[in-house]
Amino acid sequence: MISAFRSVVAGLAALAVCAPAIAQVNSKNQGYLIWGANSDVVTTPSGLCVRTSDWTPARAAAADACKQCTPELCPAPPAAKPEAKPEAKPAAKPQMMNVELKIELQGIAFNKAELTDDNKKELDAFLAKEVKPLTKIGAVIITGHTDRIGSEKYNKKLSERRALAAKDYIVGKGIDQKLIFWEGKGPKQPIPVTKFCENKMKRKQLIECLAPNRRVTVEVVGTKPKPEAKPKPKP
Repeated sequence: MISAFRSVVAGLAALAVCAPAIAQVNSKNQGYLIWGANSDVVTTPSGLCVRTSDWTPARAAAADACKQCTPELCPAPPAAKPEAKPEAKPAAKPQMMNVELKIELQGIAFNKAELTDDNKKELDAFLAKEVKPLTKIGAVIITGHTDRIGSEKYNKKLSERRALAAKDYIVGKGIDQKLIFWEGKGPKQPIPVTKFCENKMKRKQLIECLAPNRRVTVEVVGTKPKPEAKPKPKP
């Protein structure tokens, strides 16, 4: 075994004498015996790289022949960067549209401000089906009205009380009172059909005829998404 190693060393020594192209130092493979100008590392017949006296592990790790000569010292290849996932496009915001809603709560009792049970049922349905689906409420306008019986001054105050009664009821249903505006119009905006109610009627009959005027108007201004356009049918 020793004699075989000596033969190898002797052969390499002879190679160094016979081949002046061999260099002891090379910038790309420092620490190894190099053959010629091609930077080929000289190896023994068994495939081992021939180290020079300036060989160090650090140089071996930095050498071009690292994988050939000292694979255990080679730096690990850089980890592959994970592929960037395409960014999900944000969902398109729905287009909004302005909405104006209105309801007339008629038939409030004569000389009373409170809403009737039927008025409350109508208003509840209006709030649930029409107002609740709105994306945003801009304002709620409440207007109280009266019939023409009585003085204008008294009816003005009565109409305001009716507007306030409706306001309190709506606030109790969860509508922000800061969004609510109210006023009383008295008998100034009668329902057209009541023009046929003649003053010569008996008082009870006249009160009943003018019932539609004893009312509260609730108007709501807000926004909601536009309905998606339906595709046109192909001809």
